[in-house]
Amino acid sequence: MTASSADGAAGCPAARPDRDGAAPAYVSYARMDTLHELAVPRTESPRELTFILISHVKELLFRVVHTEIDQARKQLRSRRPQDACASMERAVRAQRVLLASWDVMTAMTPDEFLTFRDVLGTASGTQSFMYRALEFSLGNKDPHSVRDCLSHLDRYPVLRAELDAPSLYDEALRYLGGNGLPVPAHVLERDVTRQYEADPGVEEVWLSVYRAPGRHPREHRLAEALTELSYQFSLWRANHLLVVERMLGSKPGTGGTSGLGWLRSINEHRFFPELWAARTRL
Repeated sequence: MTASSADGAAGCPAARPDRDGAAPAYVSYARMDTLHELAVPRTESPRELTFILISHVKELLFRVVHTEIDQARKQLRSRRPQDACASMERAVRAQRVLLASWDVMTAMTPDEFLTFRDVLGTASGTQSFMYRALEFSLGNKDPHSVRDCLSHLDRYPVLRAELDAPSLYDEALRYLGGNGLPVPAHVLERDVTRQYEADPGVEEVWLSVYRAPGRHPREHRLAEALTELSYQFSLWRANHLLVVERMLGSKPGTGGTSGLGWLRSINEHRFFPELWAARTRL
C-alpha cells in the first residue's frame, strides 16, 4: 500500500475501528444487524430468502405510507391542506417504490417459487396488519376484513385505532364542509367505523371544485392528491394480480383465498369513489 492510499484509508470512517468492538454507529442507530437476522428461510432455496426480504421491504413501505397518511389527516384536521397534500405526495413516492418491488418478484420463475411455496402454509400477505391498517386509514373498512381482524385488535393496537378513527377521506370531506362547500350532513356525521359508501351529494361537491378550479385552488389540489393516492393503490393491486397469475396461474391462493378470483374482485375497488365518478360528468 502506498502512503497516499494508506492516508485515504485512515480518513475513511469504515476503516477506523469502533470503540470496544461495538457495532458501527449506522448499524447501531437503525439496528441493521437485528434487521438482517429476521430473514430466516426454511428451505435451501435462495429464492425463498429473496421472497422474505422483499416481503420485509413491502411491509416497511406500508408503514411509510401509513405514517404519511396519518400526518395528512392531522394536517387537514388543523386546516393545513397544503401540508396535507405534501404528506400525500410523499406517500405516493413510497407507493411507487412498492410498485417497483413487484419487479423483483417477477424475476422468479414459477418452478423456483414452487420449491418453497409449501413452507408458507396458511401464510398470506392479506394477513399483514400494517397493510390492513393502511386500508382502514384510507376508508376501506370492508365488513369481511374487519371481521377477520377482530381477534387481532389487542395484539396490534394500530388496527384498533384505525378501525375507530376517521379515515383520510373523512377528514378531507370535513375540510371541504368547513370551507362552506355543501357536503351532506349525514356524510360528515357518519359512523366512521363502517365502510365508506359513495354519496351523490359528495360527487356534486367535487364536480363544483373541478368546474371552477380557480375559485377552489386548494380544494382542487386536494382532489388531485387524493386521486393520485387512489390511483397508485389501484396500480399496486393490479400488479399483485398479474404477479400472482404469472407465478401461480389459477391455483388457490395462500391463506385460504381463492387466488385470482379474489384478487380480481378487490381490483375493482376504488378509494374516494366520487372523485372517480365525477370525471364522467365533467
